[in-house]
Amino acid sequence: MTKKFFGLNLFGLAAFLTLSFLPINDTNASIKIGASMPLTGNFAVPGSKHLEGYEMCVDIINRHGGWLDQEVELVVSDNRSDTETAIAQYERFINVDKVDLTFGTFSSKLTFPISPILAKYNAIHPIPSGGALRIFSQGHKNLFYFQASAAEYVGTNMVGLINDLVEDKPTKAAVVHADDFFANSIATGLLGEKVVMPGSGELVEDLAPGYIRAAGIELVYHEQWPEEGFSDWLVLANSIKNSGADLVIGLMASPEEATQFTRALKTVRHNPKHILLSQGTQKEFYEGLGDDANGVIIMSAYHPKAPFKGSLAGMQMNNADFAAEYHITTGNKPDEDVAITFALCQGIDQAVRATGSVDDQTIMDWLHARTPEDPVKTVLGNFAWDDRGLPLGKSFLMVQWQDGGNLEFVYPTNEFDTAEIVDPKPQW
Repeated sequence: MTKKFFGLNLFGLAAFLTLSFLPINDTNASIKIGASMPLTGNFAVPGSKHLEGYEMCVDIINRHGGWLDQEVELVVSDNRSDTETAIAQYERFINVDKVDLTFGTFSSKLTFPISPILAKYNAIHPIPSGGALRIFSQGHKNLFYFQASAAEYVGTNMVGLINDLVEDKPTKAAVVHADDFFANSIATGLLGEKVVMPGSGELVEDLAPGYIRAAGIELVYHEQWPEEGFSDWLVLANSIKNSGADLVIGLMASPEEATQFTRALKTVRHNPKHILLSQGTQKEFYEGLGDDANGVIIMSAYHPKAPFKGSLAGMQMNNADFAAEYHITTGNKPDEDVAITFALCQGIDQAVRATGSVDDQTIMDWLHARTPEDPVKTVLGNFAWDDRGLPLGKSFLMVQWQDGGNLEFVYPTNEFDTAEIVDPKPQW
């Protein structure tokens, strides 16, 4: 007679224990991606659009079978544009939510403090928007930047456009910027300052003499405004006007600041030959200014007409396909804030499919092995990275608002077909 143990015979108990420790194929399980995004606060507009890019990409992946025959779940938290909140949320993703992968957030301000957290856990840190050189100078090996280059180097294209395309070249420049990690970093390159690590003061790079002086343009005005709560736009605009600057470079933390700044220049009737901004590709910028946006030049990571080729969910997903899909879904053209995170998600999707894994180290190894000849292919173009996590051989695009609310690609001219630049900017 076989003995029973709590209602199971011994044979049944042995089978039960054996089955209990076998791997379970849970068809309801999902692959989780954690992303802390600024959905409220100072970065709410670009942060919300960044989330839109992630969501659109994950939706397409799930419509075509998910990853590894499992649904992909985007676990999102609002960090309220606050650094301490962002740090806590990435800690929670890893230690509580047990996410499989992490996606980066918006802005250098938030990216810099979370980068040591993700590095501590050897979690992959694909970065959509956080280009300050100091982020990539900490020695972390888990960083992959999905934009063109570090912020400190953006000035090469800003000044390059003036040198290469403008006939009546400006001679006096005003550089004004928010007290923001990314904006300060662009200004560092333009002004030729030193890049140092916060806290230690360790020198990362000396950018003297700066892109403006190297181009033979005199710097006649430089001002920084507080990151939050600034409202003295007319005072700032009048100071720029009084300086006589015929080239105005404004480096903003948000598209709202770009709108307020441009309106103020119009109000005081300052008509420089050119206005270059770091924000303003969003449709909200044109809606806020109308025809007053015409002639304004903006640095951008993306343009809907760029003939970049890529894939997603094992299918073709070129830039044109992405733009068409976005238009079908929203009725609008995608702007760079949506395209940047969509491209990042494309890159990770290609890594998962190539490796058959969502293991952080496996995916990082595959991404590190990309080369310019064998890159990740996205709606932002091709990506391969150096040891710091900065992309190889890429530069920012320069776009310009032109008649009828068209955002035209104007520089550099060796990428693909460009529109003729409006030179000089039309007077108000």
